[in-house]
This record gives sequence, C-alpha cells and structure tokens, in this order.
Amino acid sequence: MMTALPAMAQLTEEELDRYTNGYNSGSYESEVEVIDPVTPVVEEEDNTMSGSDWARRVSNGLDRLMQSELLKTTQLGLLVYDMTEQAVVYRHNDHHRMRPASTMKLVTSITALDMLGGDYQYRTYLYHNGHVDDEGTLHGSLYCAGSMDPTFSADDLADFANAVRNAGIRRIEGNIVADKSMKDDLLTGSGWSWDDDNPKLSPLLVDKKDNFAERLFQMLRQKDITVTGSVTSGRTPQGVTQIAVHRTSIDKVLDRMMKNSDNLYAESMFYQIAAGEGKPGTAKKAATAMKRVVSRLGLPAERYNFADGSGLSPYDYVTPELLVRLLRYAADKHDIYSHLYHNLPIAGVDGTLKNRMKDTRAQGNVHAKTGTVTGVSSLAGYLTASNGHKIVFAIINQGVAKASDGREFQNEVCELLCR
Repeated sequence: MMTALPAMAQLTEEELDRYTNGYNSGSYESEVEVIDPVTPVVEEEDNTMSGSDWARRVSNGLDRLMQSELLKTTQLGLLVYDMTEQAVVYRHNDHHRMRPASTMKLVTSITALDMLGGDYQYRTYLYHNGHVDDEGTLHGSLYCAGSMDPTFSADDLADFANAVRNAGIRRIEGNIVADKSMKDDLLTGSGWSWDDDNPKLSPLLVDKKDNFAERLFQMLRQKDITVTGSVTSGRTPQGVTQIAVHRTSIDKVLDRMMKNSDNLYAESMFYQIAAGEGKPGTAKKAATAMKRVVSRLGLPAERYNFADGSGLSPYDYVTPELLVRLLRYAADKHDIYSHLYHNLPIAGVDGTLKNRMKDTRAQGNVHAKTGTVTGVSSLAGYLTASNGHKIVFAIINQGVAKASDGREFQNEVCELLCR
C-alpha cells in the first residue's frame, strides 16, 4: 500500500518537481492514499464519486472553459489543487508571473500570521515625561506612539483625552509629540498612482487620517486642558510614564482587510511585518520576511516581487502556483488557518463575494480573496468538492478590459469545481 506524501513545505526540490510540476494541463493522477482533509467532509449528493472521476469531469469542464472568447485576447493563470489527494487537478500558466491585485493580501496576511501569531495586537500608546505638580500642571510633554492601527477612531482618541484628565492633568507645560518611528516617512506605496484615492501610510491615524496629534491637541482643549506648547514630532524618550494604551486584535484588522478588501488595513499589516524586522519598518523589510516564507515553501524567492501589502502597486508579481502553495501552507498550520479561513469572503454570503455565485453550489462553499485593479481580476481560496475533497485554487485574469469579465470566468470555474 502506498503511503501519503509529506507536507509540501518539507519536500526536497526534486520531490517538489515530481509531485507538483509533473502534471500536464488538464491531467490528473492520484499517486497517494486519500489523507484527512483540512476540514470535515461535506456530504453531497454524489459524494461516492472517486477523486479521479471527479477530477476527470472537472478537467474536461475546464478544458471547455479554456475555449472562452475572453482567453483569446487576455492572459490566464490557473491552478487547482486537491489537498485531500495531494495532487494537481488542473493547471494553466500557473508558473507565469502576474499582478495579483488584492490577492496580494493573502501573501500579507499569511506572512503576518506566521510571523506575529494569531494573538498579536496593535498597540497605540500615550505617555508623558516630566512630573505633575499638586495643581495638575504637567511639566513635560505628551507622547503619542503609533503602531499604524487602522481601526483607531475619534472615540478612541476621546478615551485618550479622558485618560489625561483622569491622571489629574489640567495644564501641560510642553508639547504634544507624535512618535512615528514605527515606520519610514513614506505616506504612499511604491508605484501607487498619484491620482487614486490612496490611503495615507502613517503610524498615527484617527479615522484613517494622518492628524492624530493635532486632533488630540484640540480634544484636550475641549476638555479644558491647557497646552502651552505645540504639536511636533519626535521619539519617545526613556523613563516616560504611560497614561493610556489602545489595543486592537489582529483578527479585527483581518476581518475588514479580507472581507472588504480594505487597502489601508492591508498596508498596516504589511508594516507590522516590516517593523518586526526592525524599526523603522520599510517595504523592503516586509518583502524580506515574505520571501523567507516563500523559501520555506520550496519556491525560489527571487522569482517574485512584493512592493506593498495590498496589491495596489504595479510592481507586485506573483504566480498562481505561489498563491496555492501559500494557501496550502496556511491550511497545514492551525494557528494561521483558524484566523485566515473565517475572515475570507464567502461566496453569496458576505464581503466582496456577497453578490457572486448566488443560487449555485458555490454559494456558502467558496471562501476566497478577490482582487481587482485596472486590467486584472483575480480570485484565490478554498472550497469543498462534491466528493468531500478540500480544494485550493488560484485564478488570475490579466489584460481584461472589464473586471466583470474576469469575475464571470472565475465564477464559472468555482461553480464547476463545486459540482
């Protein structure tokens, strides 16, 4: 009896070539015993269909989709992998480098969860130096130290102002200092279009705007706290006293980042990765951490380019193979998968997939990240086939004149895989 293959991240390069690159487009061969799927088997009407029977049917259907008019004038990268059988079901240009659009957020989130852990918290601090006298005068300054928390709101800022008052401070003989040393001073990503409504990449944000210290200054005055100095920037010195700290879980950021494809939330996570490599965080440091994960997958890291965390940059380049490998890597690690999977949009249910694949077997089944930038439409994620096998897939449509054409093609692929 043949035994199940080891996890792909543990295979040698020669074994990787044998088991992932030795299949022709549209072909399927099962070389191993069926292993336990990542999630419990879902019972469907035709769950007695063998893996090879299902795959042949899917392969034939995808062959027909390859004749689509859309593909005569555009590029397609596609990879479908059966995690239960540990085998490629179908591939088409899966090694071709393409722009990921917002499926880049998969690279960002999986790297962050792998590096920082699912219990990671964003923290924004408020400190003071000097001393507070008996009359409530702070002989020193306030320091706001940011971690690029995209969820920080006006209500949270009001809590900071209240904390100052609760500390007995009624007058500040000093400045309001914004400590933005968590990252570099670039406010936009590499290659971002100047005429787009891009987020500001600042470590100190309130309601997504880069005016934290200025608004705190105004709010303190509204609470009858006098500030004699001004708003300035600088680093928090040693020996300060903490007044308040605001914490946000990585899950709260993941939810909006993935479900709503929020670019600022993705960039904030990108810079958590970067700062983990050493402050100030830079895009280069984040890319270095991402490429370490790629290397653990057994793929050549130099083949890819990661310029930002959201996929807005035209300098981001991935392959369908990389996206599938990352999704498989996540599925094999509970600490990643338990946070990633439930935050992915669900077909016909929520997020950016809420209005897609309704009234089909894909509804409620496909959990995947969408992606759209000019000329590119993409989709990558998980689904359960009718025979109960867990499937991971990546689809990139590049050169599309209308994103809706790419989405329609992706819907057809997913509906076929779910039948």
